[in-house]
Amino acid sequence: MVGGIIKNYSIHKISKSEAKDILNKFHYLSQQGYSFRSGFNYGLFYEKCLIGVAIYHTLSVPETAKGCFGLERNQQQGLYELGRLAINPDYYIKNLTSWFLSRTIKLLKKETNVRAILSYADSNYHVGYIYQATNFKYYGLTEPKKDFWILQNDGTYIKHQRGKIKGLKGEWRPRSRKHRYLIIFDKNLKCLWQEEPYPKGNNNSKYNKNA
Repeated sequence: MVGGIIKNYSIHKISKSEAKDILNKFHYLSQQGYSFRSGFNYGLFYEKCLIGVAIYHTLSVPETAKGCFGLERNQQQGLYELGRLAINPDYYIKNLTSWFLSRTIKLLKKETNVRAILSYADSNYHVGYIYQATNFKYYGLTEPKKDFWILQNDGTYIKHQRGKIKGLKGEWRPRSRKHRYLIIFDKNLKCLWQEEPYPKGNNNSKYNKNA
């Protein structure tokens, strides 16, 4: 076992396949068919039952470190992203998510060199109160972008992932903007983004235990 225990709750390292079971059921991106990256995968257990997941990995978009810190690709060691956070709401108790998140950060720092952790909150679903409760700083919304959605034979659309779109039938749709949260541990790192006041608003109640 790694981590602490709050009553009957404990934290253990888990595999990607174990994490997938929880994310498919309780994380909004997995429910929409999005894949996820594995990395440092921590599971939240109630007694012997896996009921939550937190996954940390290197930055999904390395260019982010350039905009945030002015760092090139060969200077990004120790920069991590909280890629997924989800808890089965049937087992939720007050402050459980913040307890889980803060302790997995401590475990990550014990396992590897952690200079900073970045996380996003999709503005379509929540504003990121969990990060506000765990001392992340807020750096506004990501820039507006659009995605190309490919028209299928049955009239539905799927999001284009990679490659050329020339000759494909479909349409451009605005991408949901994401709230940017960052916690810095390396005092030599200086964020180039402008820090902003925490956003407020109502979370989608279906997803308020997930990030």
